[in-house]
Amino acid sequence: MEHAPSISHIAMLLADPKRSAMIWALIDGSARASEDLAKLAGLTPSSASAHLARLAAGGLLKLESRGRKRFFKLATPQVGTAVEALASVCAGRDDIPQGLALASLPPAPPSMRKARLCHDHLGGELAVELLQRLLEAAWLEQRDHRLEVTRKGVEQLARKGIYIQALARHQDQAVGSCCDWSTNRPHLGGALGASLLRLFLQSGWLRMSDETRLLQVNQAGLRAMRNFACEAVLPDVI
Repeated sequence: MEHAPSISHIAMLLADPKRSAMIWALIDGSARASEDLAKLAGLTPSSASAHLARLAAGGLLKLESRGRKRFFKLATPQVGTAVEALASVCAGRDDIPQGLALASLPPAPPSMRKARLCHDHLGGELAVELLQRLLEAAWLEQRDHRLEVTRKGVEQLARKGIYIQALARHQDQAVGSCCDWSTNRPHLGGALGASLLRLFLQSGWLRMSDETRLLQVNQAGLRAMRNFACEAVLPDVI
């Protein structure tokens, strides 16, 4: 146990509802004034300052002084990844009514709900829509709570340069899903999810941020992603 990472201190910092609410308000990587964070968490400025100081001392937040005002942001993108992972665990639990797990937190920024990096694949509302579209187009099917690529999906994905046989070397990770806290519904993960994200980035539909997990989507990319797999519903034109 001497080499086990000590996570109890971080867990203790996040366990306080007021502190977790302020962390959640910064999930998109933006910097916000301490006064704004105090209002979001329902705290007095002095009480909020004490909580923010603890979060900064614990390595979760970074302080930026701008004149007389103090702004806070996540210390590293990994902090956001960890907090979002906890939110996804809550969203995926059957014993917690939908929405209740995140009910005490301020609304996540719309940009984070739309499209973001989830581990190595696409997360957010666009990712949930994509999985539903792949299922409707019969590229994927669900069997015994598992996602599988159909023969049709193998052929159509190969046309886009994604070869399932190559991804199958990862076996258990070839096709998977994550519970997306944005909608409390699953999105596509695994090696296929990572391959599709690379395709979208290479196509210029999405652009990654240097400091956050936000994924910026342009209008052409939004149209292309929403039409992705639609051609599978129609017969090929010869």
